Amino acid sequence: MAKFVVNPSSPAQYDAWRKGVVPEVERVGPGLWSVPVPIPINPLRYVLVYVLELPGGVAIVDAGWNTDEAYDALVAGLGVAGHGIADVRAVLVTHIHPDHYGLAGRVREASGAWIGLHPADAALIRERYDDEVVDSLVRREREMLARSGVPGETVDELAGASMSIRHLVSAVRPDRLIEDGDRLDLPGWDLRALWTPGHSPGHLCFVSPSRRLLFSGDHVLAKITPIVAVHPQSRPNPLADYLDSLAAVRKLDVEEVLPAHEYRFRDLTGRVDHVTAHHEERLAEVEQVVGAATGGLTCWEAATRLTWSRPWETFQAFARRAATNETLAHLVWLAERGRVACVPGEPERWHLAGR
Repeated sequence: MAKFVVNPSSPAQYDAWRKGVVPEVERVGPGLWSVPVPIPINPLRYVLVYVLELPGGVAIVDAGWNTDEAYDALVAGLGVAGHGIADVRAVLVTHIHPDHYGLAGRVREASGAWIGLHPADAALIRERYDDEVVDSLVRREREMLARSGVPGETVDELAGASMSIRHLVSAVRPDRLIEDGDRLDLPGWDLRALWTPGHSPGHLCFVSPSRRLLFSGDHVLAKITPIVAVHPQSRPNPLADYLDSLAAVRKLDVEEVLPAHEYRFRDLTGRVDHVTAHHEERLAEVEQVVGAATGGLTCWEAATRLTWSRPWETFQAFARRAATNETLAHLVWLAERGRVACVPGEPERWHLAGR
């Protein structure tokens, strides 16, 4: 696939990413700041929390993990911008993954801010983060991985791979549910919510038409692509959702993209086209792998035969689960379009359609 390089809109932020360090707090524009909040033991290193100045306070887009280090970094970053944690009036959460939603409850406790989340993600909070019911989610994950052909000795390890980070989330309920197209009540801002499912069922982006800015969360990033996977809490065809959502944001008239990771950039259209082309190539590769297997193959077998950014043997449990579930998302997309077919069973086997 031809290489595509976005145009960074912050040379300092880009340079920090390239050097593998955390960038500085930065003034993005009038009344708008970028605050990097560290992520523990993660190659992404940080979440970019955006601070929007309001009359008498600020709103933030995303919050970070629920660790003391992250909280202190957020407080310090607000201080650089001339504000305190008590000044936060709203926390706009793009989605419920721990690095975006984890600190929201702690921020609300300190400030009284309201928390906003899309209803599709709000509906997942209890099963994902409540100790009394999370076992049901792990059980459903285990059953799905078994159907995907994950070897028996590996299923339990992969099913519980994310349990160790659940403590990094303050599992609070949102105060407001934000729907697609909602105008956010933030004085001085004309933010509109755009529902962009795929990476999570309720992922939200926020667009400011007057400032031509897109707060893209994890939906569109400068270099990497977000995980789009079938899992027990996903929508039936998350890759179709994701590609449709990409097409929706491509139509926006924005000058700058403010993502949750890496660095800010321009040329949204070029980046969306490149990500879309990446998935088209991936779909073709998955179809080719299925077609080359005599008698069909399992999702796990397909995943082990695909091209990844590093050798499959080096993947830890969470990465293997993510890769397997991403492969399943591509298989489901192909099946819906009649290009492959699934033979039910334990495990399921995938064939080219018509074989």
